[in-house]
Formats: sequence, C-alpha cells, structure tokens
Amino acid sequence: MHRNFYPAAFCASAILAGCSLFHRAPAPAPASAVPKAAPAPELPKPVAMHKFQIAAADGDLVGAVQKTIIGADDTLSDIARRFDVGYEEILLANPGVDPWLPGVGREVVVPTQFVLPASVREGVVVNVAAMRIFYFPPHKKGEAQVVYTHPIGIGRVGWKTPEGTTKIVSRQKDPVWVVPKSVRDEHAENGEKLPKQVPPGPDNPLGQYMFRLQWPSYLIHGTNKPYGVGMRSSHGCMRLYPEDIAVFFDLIPVGTKVTVVNQPYLFGWRDQTLYLQAYAVLEDDSRDWTANRKRLLDHLLNGKAHPELAQKVHADDPQIDWQRIADLAHNPRAIPVPISAGQHGVDEVLGQARLVANTLPSGSNWDGTSGLLIDEKTYRELVGDRSAESAAPH
Repeated sequence: MHRNFYPAAFCASAILAGCSLFHRAPAPAPASAVPKAAPAPELPKPVAMHKFQIAAADGDLVGAVQKTIIGADDTLSDIARRFDVGYEEILLANPGVDPWLPGVGREVVVPTQFVLPASVREGVVVNVAAMRIFYFPPHKKGEAQVVYTHPIGIGRVGWKTPEGTTKIVSRQKDPVWVVPKSVRDEHAENGEKLPKQVPPGPDNPLGQYMFRLQWPSYLIHGTNKPYGVGMRSSHGCMRLYPEDIAVFFDLIPVGTKVTVVNQPYLFGWRDQTLYLQAYAVLEDDSRDWTANRKRLLDHLLNGKAHPELAQKVHADDPQIDWQRIADLAHNPRAIPVPISAGQHGVDEVLGQARLVANTLPSGSNWDGTSGLLIDEKTYRELVGDRSAESAAPH
C-alpha cells in the first residue's frame, strides 16, 4: 500500500511541477531609459559691426572681437563677407587656417574690433595698411560722434594707392569704366585685350557705384569681384563690397574730405588701458620696419602721428610692455590687444571673445543671397598673386 502511495504522490507532484513549466514567464523588468544628450545650446545671432557711436572718453576702440564655427562649404572668404571683414584681416586673425578648406566645425576668429586711425576724425579716413575705410559724418557739438567702417581692396604692388588728403568731387551710379591706357597695356602684355570702355553691368570692375576723387584716375567704388575686398587687388583704387558702397553712395556727399594714411600699428585707449592693433606692413612701405621697428613704434606712440594719445601716455605714464609690442608687430593678428603691463595677452583676448552663430548678422548691409562669384582656380590664382607679393623685398 505504501509502495502504491509514493508513486502516486510523486506523479501528482510531478504533474503539478510539470504544469508549472508551461506558465508564462514573468515579463522582464523594463530597461532603464538611456538619457538623451542635451542639445547644444543655440548660439546668439551676431550683430553687424560697421556702425558705432564713439565714446567721449577713452574712445579709440569700437566693436568687439567675435568667434564663429565654420559650416559646410564655407571658405574664410565666405565668413569674411558674411561678417563684413576683409580677406587679409580674417587671415591674420586665424594663422595656419587654410583659407579655401578651413574645416567644417572649426572655431575661427572674426576680427570685428577696431582701433580708430590716428587721424582727424572727419569725413572719409582710409588706412591702407588695415585695408579699411572709416566715415565720420558731420555731427553737432554735444552730440555723440558716429563712425562707419568697412573693409576695402587697395592697389597692388606697382599700383600703390596714394596717401595724403583729397576730396570727393563726384559720384555716379552704374558708371562706365574708361579703361586707362596703362591698364590696357598691362593686360596686353599678358595676351588680353581690353576695350577702351566697359559699360555698366556684371563685367564692369567698378560695380554699381563710384565716387571720383580729386586725385586724377583714383576712385572709391564697388566691384564685380567681392572676394578681392581685403586684398591688394586693384590698380590703385579703393573697392568695397557691393552692399557697402551702395549704402555709402547715399550717405557720403560730394565735397567730403578724404584722408588716406598708412598705419600698420594702431595704438588706442579704452577703459584706461592702452591697446595695440597690428596689421602686416605693406610690401612697398618705404619705412624700414625691420631694422627700426622700436623707433618707429615709439614715434607712432608718442610722436606727432597721434598728439592726443601722446598726451595721455605722458600724463598717465603707464608701464608699456615693449616685448608684447614687439611680438604683436612681428606676428600681427589684426585684433586689439592690451599692451599695458599686467594686462591680458592675445590668448586671453580670444578666450573672452563671444562665440556667435555663423549667420548673417542683424543689421547687415548684405542680404546674403549674392554669391562670391569665384571658383577654386580663380581663388588659387588670386592667393598666388598675394603670396608672390608677400615674398617681394621691402
């Protein structure tokens, strides 16, 4: 009897146990949700840096240095035009960056802060070393003075843009380019025949707007090749981006005084700090900056070039960091850097610069739609010309 009980009990247990094998397995615990990476913060939109009110005191600097991120298909020339700076400016601000292939995602410096030239702040002032034009409109006593500034292209080596004082004698929309014989002869030597006149239109190097100066044969005008702005790319005239000359055409009256200076090193005060903004010395600058840089810099800082600044320097007697001045002069970066002892250097200035979206700034003169009208071959030829000029002896 006992022998019959245990097998029965065993079978019952086995059956119950076996039935449990067919029960639905419990659902696995839900996996922990993988947190999504927070989206990158949206960068602030840039603001146009071409019109400023000048501070009554310590008002030698305007604007602010910016940084942005290279986008797909961007060249440095694209960034330059978008932010209204010139080719040489943006190249100096970003040493070692390939201008044609800067690299998507690279952070680059946009040099949109400027020390005003050591010159009378009246009418049009051009600094050929900086390849930049400034316009100081008339203002009433007691009103804040305003300045507009844009990059320009200037005369190539052998076709130097003149220095000195002149004035605007006329202006014209849709000008006809009367090609000088010297220019026609130069092109003829290269196997290219130019007509005596070029009518208005996309092939006209003067662009859509032109100011004629009292200096014969010299103009301030637009261009049909905006990628040449910020380069030594003309036969002596001063050329602006098409969008900038269009605004100046309506803004600057005939009779306006024009002063052209050549100042590669610009000193200025801001917030009781002395700054230096250094540009490359032009290839045909007759001053021997290599041998006499210290003396020439001292002349710019304390001499007749900027008497108001000289008075401030002597009155405050700051301790000037001459080693930093020498470093900046030897490796110009086209951005203002403090040169008073104990102040921040280039790296700190760039580290504090605002990072902005790579988009057309608010208030820009440009609509952002017209292209640079350039292909890589033309770009390389232009850069090649620039390299050859840079190699020319001073």
